[in-house]
Amino acid sequence: MNLPEVPKHLAIIMDGNGRWAEMRGKHRTFGHLKGARVAKRTIEFCADAGVKNLTLYAFSTENWMRPDYEVSFLMQLLGRHLRKERATLMRNNIRFFVIGQIERLPLAVQAEVLKTVEFTRNNTGMELTFALSYGSRQELTDAVKAIGEDILAGRLLPQDIDESVIRSRLQTSYMSDPDLIIRTSGEYRLSNFLLWQAAYSELYITEMNWPDFNDHALLKAFAHYASRERRFGKTTAQVGQKKGRISSIADLVRLTAMPRVNI
Repeated sequence: MNLPEVPKHLAIIMDGNGRWAEMRGKHRTFGHLKGARVAKRTIEFCADAGVKNLTLYAFSTENWMRPDYEVSFLMQLLGRHLRKERATLMRNNIRFFVIGQIERLPLAVQAEVLKTVEFTRNNTGMELTFALSYGSRQELTDAVKAIGEDILAGRLLPQDIDESVIRSRLQTSYMSDPDLIIRTSGEYRLSNFLLWQAAYSELYITEMNWPDFNDHALLKAFAHYASRERRFGKTTAQVGQKKGRISSIADLVRLTAMPRVNI
């Protein structure tokens, strides 16, 4: 399945697991379990749809401030799913990356993360990135420190600093900037996610909590992305009208020949 106008790089802020569970009288951990299953389905769907890079905001630097029991559960869930889904990544030819302060993760989880990175190193399909213990401000701070060290060591002159120099010091230097950022649960903010990289990203906000997000919702987001005119500071006349643009969710469903799927 390869669709026209599918974003090359899709990033998702997977929000609303806890609220979804609480609305149903369940413990917040129940929402995280359901959210993990939705993430798996989304990864496979995107790989099949022709997305080149998929970045999932799995755990932020601010999430460490959550209750200890919830953080502990999330770490155990992460480690378990990495072990369980390595075969899925291999079957779909997906290469796994991670960004963030990995050293803050429990040692057992660090081991699973690094093992998954190594296990998928030679895969040539979609590049999947988990943002774990990640914060964009921290990433930018670390980049500034690295540039400062290069200046002190005589490897770089201040006048030579440009966007490409800064980009090369970011943890995301291996990937293109996100074309589309999806946020679930109706919050209108980036929450310290890819602040530098999101400069020209299209934003799609849905009221759905992450556990309710399904294939149909993702196709709807793709249709929204396809309807946007991405000018990057230019005029409409300069960009020119694109041909073959997907105009509606119906077009996407027709192109994929897939029924609506509820996860």
